Amino acid sequence: MKRVPVSILIFGVSVLSTAPGFAQTLEDRIKILEDALKKQEETIREQKALIEELKTEMKQMQPPAPQAAAPPSEIPPPAGPAPTASALDQMQEKVQQLEDKVGEVVEAQKKDVVGIFNPAIGLVTETIFSYRSKGQQQTGSDRLGGWDVNLRTAELNLAGSVDPYARAYAVINASADAATGEATASVEEAAIQTTSLPWNLTLKAGRFFGEFGRLAYIHDHELPFVNRPLVLDEYIGGESRTDGAQLNYLFPIPHYVSLTAGVGDGFGSPQNNPGNFRGFGGLNFWGRASTYFDLTPDVSFEPGVSFLWNPTTLDRGGVLVQPDGSTLTERERRLLGTDLYLRYYPLRNNQFQSLTWGTEFLYSDNLYDVTAPDGSMSRNFIGSYGLYSYLAYKFHRQWTAGFLFQWLQNAQNKHDQTFSYSPYITWALSHWNQLRLQYTYTTHNAVSGLRDDNAVYLQWAWIIGSHAHGWQER
Repeated sequence: MKRVPVSILIFGVSVLSTAPGFAQTLEDRIKILEDALKKQEETIREQKALIEELKTEMKQMQPPAPQAAAPPSEIPPPAGPAPTASALDQMQEKVQQLEDKVGEVVEAQKKDVVGIFNPAIGLVTETIFSYRSKGQQQTGSDRLGGWDVNLRTAELNLAGSVDPYARAYAVINASADAATGEATASVEEAAIQTTSLPWNLTLKAGRFFGEFGRLAYIHDHELPFVNRPLVLDEYIGGESRTDGAQLNYLFPIPHYVSLTAGVGDGFGSPQNNPGNFRGFGGLNFWGRASTYFDLTPDVSFEPGVSFLWNPTTLDRGGVLVQPDGSTLTERERRLLGTDLYLRYYPLRNNQFQSLTWGTEFLYSDNLYDVTAPDGSMSRNFIGSYGLYSYLAYKFHRQWTAGFLFQWLQNAQNKHDQTFSYSPYITWALSHWNQLRLQYTYTTHNAVSGLRDDNAVYLQWAWIIGSHAHGWQER
């Protein structure tokens, strides 16, 4: 999909919002609402007047209060038959029904009629201020060395109910180009999800982040540290974006067990090259199983396993040139993962304190066509491992300190290894405003040909409007 510059997108929205057709439609809606409110007010006045009239009539029909006995000559003749108790009960019931109806109309007037036509809208933005001790070519990073400011995320989130059976959401993301700094907008997610399927099933379809592991389907600004783990960048390609469908099944038992399976035309980045015809094997298939245990009242444990399989890839990522001069072309993609999440959350005397340990271990085993420097060809599976593990201690309502360790092997050469160490501290000024400071030391072995690097990051993220995710501790 061709990306559109943010400036053009904003200009287009402003033009549409000021166009005569758009304004006429909005004016028509407002006119309809005003007419409806006027009719409701008139109805309320009429019903209140009727209630008062009925109350007056009831008072007149009430029998006189008992008085002291008077001489027979002073007793007036009866004017007519006295009202029965049933007639009074019917009259009171009618008055009560009218009062209830007036109350319903008043409550209807209190609703935000403007919001009926709009989904929930929110904007999330994060900026990364950083300094790296080595240049881009020495570290293999997509960002410059030295001083750098990166508008990494500017997400416009829209979400709402489609009908009683489904909800939908969309995320429009504008990210700055690493080389030019120009921000361009694209549709990051746009999906519909059912809310009332039988048998504890939930179906999602469209463009979304497929469920693999714990952090691959989490947006950048919601990560517990600044940068996405290296192993997810290497084996998945960052976020697990796909165009497809995903089905989740929650077991109908007291213990939490969840199964997810999905299919899509791609998974992560880079996307598959479909050529001019995509067979069934050209699709990506993934799944995840997870469960939850309360080890003690204060300690919870969440394990999970995931898989990803693309039976036939044409050349995902293109021809991959290796340091020894050989080239690789991917033909099959296979990825396995297991994740653990252990959290200590003291229920007694707890003032927003917790200790969290999260770990994810991945194994990549892809099939490549290998062309050696001498021109000979072979087809081999190349396996590699990687993991990240972090510990986070929330010691105050607004403060969390943590440490992230990472290790991975290159997906095309398991002898090329990288280690990374990152202490960090997070200051949540509020639920909508957050700062995070992180130091990262990255070291490589000699096979990689890359240099060790020291980096400091300051992340500032904020939210305005509606946002369903919040700052998650994952």
